[in-house]
Amino acid sequence: MPKDPLYMDLANYSHRPDKEFWFGTDTMGRDLFSMLWYGGRISLLIGFLATAISTLTAIIFGAVSGLAPGWLDMLLMRFTEILLSVPNLLLVVLLQAVLGQVNVWSISFVIGITGWASIAKVVRTEVRQIRGSEYVIASKCMGAGFFHVLWNHLAPNFISAIMFMVVMNVRSAILSESTLSFMGIGLPLDIISWGSMLTLADQALLSGAWWMIVFPGVFLVATLVCITNLGSALKRGVGGSESNL
Repeated sequence: MPKDPLYMDLANYSHRPDKEFWFGTDTMGRDLFSMLWYGGRISLLIGFLATAISTLTAIIFGAVSGLAPGWLDMLLMRFTEILLSVPNLLLVVLLQAVLGQVNVWSISFVIGITGWASIAKVVRTEVRQIRGSEYVIASKCMGAGFFHVLWNHLAPNFISAIMFMVVMNVRSAILSESTLSFMGIGLPLDIISWGSMLTLADQALLSGAWWMIVFPGVFLVATLVCITNLGSALKRGVGGSESNL
């Protein structure tokens, strides 16, 4: 980063790209080139942290549902379907309003705790198929607890089935944070991320400062495309391995 991304050079606010400011500056005089590299760490942190929360929640919830009796399994799945029927962005906005102040940890938690339902359904299906396996029954007979059976016997069998969805959740989390910031209800301007940089998009459009939108948008889209390609490659790899088996 050639400049301090937090420094407000008010003498050069909304400065067009040139040799000194390669990507120009925003309305507060901050160097966009430095902000993009600095803010990328925040956006990726939110993506990975939210995905870790959603994946852990999905694995535990799906495994409990898959091992539960029929009536409890039905109730848990109905609850999952209710969550899936509600727009995810609406749930994120509602929970964030309940939590109050927005920061990296709160928005990661909110995005993660609302993005687990689809993975949980896959985990539940996989667990129901292998719960009657001899090694699972033998482990239970030897006194193994729920988490021992889950991590040592169930998870290795269904982790490949959810890997593509997990990678896609990273993309969805980054996109959700950017969408919330673009709407003005995401991270505040003093916390630099690709999403918070797009908060100034409406002002940039009115003032003709195209660089405030184009450069963060290009970095964001390129990252999402890369994550999508990574997920597709994992899906093809898993599918090829299963077909070889």
